[in-house]
Amino acid sequence: MKMALSGDQHACVIPGGFTVLSLRFSEDDAHAALHQLFVKEHRVRSESNTNRPLDRTLFVLNVPPYCTESVISDIFSRFGPVQSVELNEKPGASEVNHSSLSRFFIPRQRQCFRVAYIVFQHPSGVNGAKQHPAHTPLTVCSGHTPLRTGIHKWIQQYSDSLFRASSLQQDVDEFMKDYDTQKKKEAERQKQEAEQQQEDEEGWVKVTKGSRGVKVRPHSETANERTLQKEQGKKERKELLNFYTWQHRNTQKEHIAELRKKFEEDKQRIAVLRAQRKFRPY
Repeated sequence: MKMALSGDQHACVIPGGFTVLSLRFSEDDAHAALHQLFVKEHRVRSESNTNRPLDRTLFVLNVPPYCTESVISDIFSRFGPVQSVELNEKPGASEVNHSSLSRFFIPRQRQCFRVAYIVFQHPSGVNGAKQHPAHTPLTVCSGHTPLRTGIHKWIQQYSDSLFRASSLQQDVDEFMKDYDTQKKKEAERQKQEAEQQQEDEEGWVKVTKGSRGVKVRPHSETANERTLQKEQGKKERKELLNFYTWQHRNTQKEHIAELRKKFEEDKQRIAVLRAQRKFRPY
């Protein structure tokens, strides 16, 4: 472990380039054990996520379960304005965003230690967090940002889990309206395809034009069967015959047995012809 100087104070840097930040729950817990966060600048160039700028994103490990996105934003806002906070169960690509779903159907998050991606508005926020001294702990719960725990937290969670029936009915109505619209569009599309696939009295099918100017024949059951038969024939012709030694040996045995069978049949046929032959001098 090495110590990086920052003015007259020290920042604790451990192997891997992580800076150790001390965290305490409240200002009243001056003698309580401190929790450690491990932070470093996020620099994964192979990542295609544009929500994590390379020069303004701070990667944080060992985030306790009671820290929400708003709590993390309040804690690290002392280093500079925070643009966004992303909490995941493990490092890597962004997890599924449920913002497009209804608030009634968002699954409950598992209570566990998480990793955070904090995006500052300026690169100085990342540098400030990396240079923060190890002996100066960050406070989670203060007079400006109270955090409920114990029975008060459970009561709040229970209250948040209750929704008014009218609000739920409104979301259900909107969802069903969108669903009916999509079903109607799908039925119209299938109807148009069925009309295009219908054959006339002489057995002809109308040929449509694709989006790129390529003529496309609508699929029908007869056309599909012919296509499958053609593909099956190609597959059979491409199969490797007698690829293995034992296959070649079995084929030779079968061929020899077939020749012997034909030879015996020819001998019997010749014997019958000789027996039927009669002497006719005149």
